Amino acid sequence: MAACRPGEPSSARVESEGENGPFKKFGYEDLVARDKVNPDITWMKDPALDDADSGLPPEVIAEENVRDLQSALNEFTAIARSLGGEVDVPEAEAE
Repeated sequence: MAACRPGEPSSARVESEGENGPFKKFGYEDLVARDKVNPDITWMKDPALDDADSGLPPEVIAEENVRDLQSALNEFTAIARSLGGEVDVPEAEAE
């Protein structure tokens, strides 16, 4: 989408022509004048933060994080290699 100018700062974005273009800047007054507006974004709680309240020991949470990160690294490595990249990823150290 050209209006969003990917790779550039958000300040470089340009409003679309017309009222219903793909990129339109709205002021606070415009937003709160709409029906069913709720500027409270606390409902957007990050589910990853639930572990902090789970009562699990920190080492268990850390182990889960390591597994999740390793899995993500494996996926990104596979993607990079499928795109022709030469990725040298050291094996995880076993304890």
